[in-house]
Amino acid sequence: MLTNDELAKWDRESFFHPSTHLGQFERGEAPQRIVTGGEGVHITDRDGNRLLDGFAGLYCVNVGYGRTQIADAIAKQAHELAYYHSYAGHGSEASITLAKMVMDRAPEGMARVYFGLGGSDANETNVKLVWYYNNILGRPQKKKIISRWRGYHGSGLVTGSLTGLELFHKKFDLPLSQVVHTEAPYYFRRPDLNMSEADFTAHCAQKLEELIEAEGADTIAAFIGEPVLGTGGIVPPPAGYWEAIQKVLDKHDILLIADEVVTGFGRLGSMFGSDHYGMKPDLITSAKGLTSAYAPLSATIVGQRMWEVLSRGTDENGVLGHGWTYSAHPIGAAAGIANLKLIDELGLVGNAGKVGAYLNAQMTAAVGDHAHVGEVRGEGMLCAVELVAERDGRRLFDPSESKGAKVVAAMLKRGVIARAMPQGDILGFAPPLCLTEAEADRIVEVTRDSIAEVLG
Repeated sequence: MLTNDELAKWDRESFFHPSTHLGQFERGEAPQRIVTGGEGVHITDRDGNRLLDGFAGLYCVNVGYGRTQIADAIAKQAHELAYYHSYAGHGSEASITLAKMVMDRAPEGMARVYFGLGGSDANETNVKLVWYYNNILGRPQKKKIISRWRGYHGSGLVTGSLTGLELFHKKFDLPLSQVVHTEAPYYFRRPDLNMSEADFTAHCAQKLEELIEAEGADTIAAFIGEPVLGTGGIVPPPAGYWEAIQKVLDKHDILLIADEVVTGFGRLGSMFGSDHYGMKPDLITSAKGLTSAYAPLSATIVGQRMWEVLSRGTDENGVLGHGWTYSAHPIGAAAGIANLKLIDELGLVGNAGKVGAYLNAQMTAAVGDHAHVGEVRGEGMLCAVELVAERDGRRLFDPSESKGAKVVAAMLKRGVIARAMPQGDILGFAPPLCLTEAEADRIVEVTRDSIAEVLG
């Protein structure tokens, strides 16, 4: 067996890590962890550390680690049929079965499911389908996509443009011109402290109207949004937000893309965030919870009105020229089937609602009154703690102080993984949906003690 030191050396010399400070990592100045195993809500590393994963990898290991049912399904599929493509009407038992299972769980009004590999490629698919749709309808100018500042939709060229976070634009020549951004539904950071939630919702809807008027409604194809802002700060929408946005979109004949990569398949205590908030999407993006990350797979779920136009388009123009080599990969599909069965059998959607509410309540009780906690917020099995220099007036810390990252580092020393969210000092939590109340108590205890260590 390789020693940790030798493997660590290979890591720093050979492996290009995503979302990493490359120079610091190469020089050995940045943290390094080699993960070797996991069970339930815990992972272990090569140095023998056992850590409670309060972020489920990247919001994705929803059923928890070490589920042999999924591993066995993957192995069985690999022995029977490791791969065949899904082009030109080809399928596998696994891909067809999973498509039926997804559609059985999808919100009302959806028609078909297209499988890719991850959330980024699913949103690339969505944008292409939106453009195709408007071309078939004879509206070649109706192509712009409205996203929100602080939204996260991927790291590709179009999807990185949709993402409304500076880190994903800086020095990449993004965003592309077809993407425009509007107000984030971030009540804590509202422009006027005197605004009620209703006032702020109206403000967001008005800003969207103003953007549409400035750009021209005849140029706007779609609006994309996460039911709950994820990487932008784990921010549930203010009351009435999605109803108000839907009215604006309907008025201007603008499609709605619900990016449910994080919220799909149970994280909010509902199967989909679209149902949770009464959204009426034309496209739904899903990925992480579809397989609980046991294998790469994404799903674009296409609404009925879009499907009818796409189908007509192929009658008029021939084959729809879109696909990935690994679309509907049988191994990913097998993992998805086993994963969705486990979600049902273990009652994880209900547990996400129940234990998630407990986590948020206990976190609020433990740190909500701390002098440097501006807000504790969350929905389902999502929770965030926003740190501030002063509560009155919501004065933020200078970014150079990295207070959030320091608290997360203090938590890691105590055996709990949280995430320091970008563009703010925000502690993010998105544990596996199988979290127990006792494990939630552990997360809260460590958060409280680590805030006290760093901020007093």
